[in-house]
Amino acid sequence: MSPRSQVKNNKSEVFSQERAVSPLPKLNDLLKHGVKGKRVLLRVDINVPMEHGKVSDATRIRKIVPTINALAEKGARVIVLSHFGRPKKEYNPDLSLAPIADALSKELGGKEVKFAVDCIGLAAKDSVKNLNDGEVLLLENLRFHEGEEKNDPDFTRQLADLGDYFVNDAFSCSHRAHSSIVGLAEKLPAYAGLLLDEELSALEKILEKPKKPFAAIVGGAKISSKVDLLQNLVQKVDVLIIGGGMANTFLYAQGINVEKSLCEKDCKKVVDEIFKLAEKNNCQIILPTDAVVADKLEEFAECKVVDINSVPSGNMILDIGPRTILEVANAISECQSLVWNGPLGAFEFRPFDVGTISLSRIVANQTANGDLVSVAGGGDILSALHKAGLRNSFTYISTAGGAFLEWLEGKELPGIKILRKK
Repeated sequence: MSPRSQVKNNKSEVFSQERAVSPLPKLNDLLKHGVKGKRVLLRVDINVPMEHGKVSDATRIRKIVPTINALAEKGARVIVLSHFGRPKKEYNPDLSLAPIADALSKELGGKEVKFAVDCIGLAAKDSVKNLNDGEVLLLENLRFHEGEEKNDPDFTRQLADLGDYFVNDAFSCSHRAHSSIVGLAEKLPAYAGLLLDEELSALEKILEKPKKPFAAIVGGAKISSKVDLLQNLVQKVDVLIIGGGMANTFLYAQGINVEKSLCEKDCKKVVDEIFKLAEKNNCQIILPTDAVVADKLEEFAECKVVDINSVPSGNMILDIGPRTILEVANAISECQSLVWNGPLGAFEFRPFDVGTISLSRIVANQTANGDLVSVAGGGDILSALHKAGLRNSFTYISTAGGAFLEWLEGKELPGIKILRKK
C-alpha cells in the first residue's frame, strides 16, 4: 500500500494544536518605533569553525548580516552578543571572539566592527559608551562567565544595562534558557531578528501545516538520543524512514542478527513502544531490507551487499543497500513534504556514504521539480549534504542543531516562548 493511500482523513495537523501560536514580536516592529541612537543588544550564533586562528566557514556569520544592516542603517548602535565553544567559565584565548570581528567586518562589506575584551564590566560599558549611531560592536565570548549558562540574575542585569532593546537572532541557541536568550528577553523590550524569524517560519511551514503525505527520515547512531523525536514523529508523519545505527536496533528488536553492527540491545522495549505508536497513528515505518556490510570501518574497506537477514558473521552493517534505496525513493515519490535528520550510514567513510548521498539527490531533484517541500537539519546530515554538494538544494536547511531537534520533538523552546510572551 502506498503512503498516499495510507493517509487517514482524521490525521491531525502536525504540531499546530500543541505549540504556542502567539504572534512573535519582529524586527520590523522595532524599526517602526525608531532605533536611531538606541543601543540594541543582538544575540546571534557565530559559533563558527576556525582553522589557524581564522574563520574557515563564514556561513553563520553571513546569515546575521541582514539583521545587523537593518539596525545599523536606521541608526541603531548594534551590540553583538554570542558564545563560542565550551570554555570552562573563564577566559581562554583560543575561544575568544576577537578573530571573528574581522570576519564579520568582511561580511558587512568592510564596515568596521569594534571589539570589547569582555561582555560585562568596565570594558564592555566603555566600549558601548563610545559607540556612535550606526556602528557595530562585538562583545567577548559570553561563556567566559558562568552566569551565562546559569541565567544568573546579576549577570543578566549587567548585560541588560548595556542596551535599550534586545533582538534574538539565534534560533540555534533558543532551546537554552541562558541569560543572553531568556534573561535579556525578560529584562528588555524583545524582538525576533530576521534570521530567527526566517528559520521559525520555514519550520512552521513544513512541521505545523505540511502538505500530505508527510515523510521523515531519521538516521544517526543511537535510538537512546532520539527517543522523544521518534515517539513524536510516528504520531505526526505518514512515513518514517529509519537508517543509520539506530536502524540496527530496530532490526535486532525484530529478531534479526546484526552481528557486530552498532546496536543498543537494551532498547527493545523502546522499539516495541514506537511500533505500537506507529500502528495506532497509521504511520508506515520503513527499515532496511538490504545493507552494505564490511568487517571493519575504514575508508574503502572491502564490502558487499547482503539481504538484511543474511549479515555474515563478524561483519557490520555500514549503509543501506540498493534495494532499500529504491524502496525509500518510491515512498518519497508519493510524498509532498519531508523532514530529514541524520545520515543513513557511516557517510564519513566511502563507500558507506552512497545511501545518504543517493537519497539526498533524489530529494533534491523532487524539490527542484516542485513536487516536494524538504527540510533538513541537525547533526551530521548537514555535513553529508555539503559533501554531496546539495547544501542549497533543499527547500530549507536548518543549521540549528539541538534547537532543530527539540523543535521536531514538539518541545517549546525557552527563547521562543519568552518572545511570544512579550
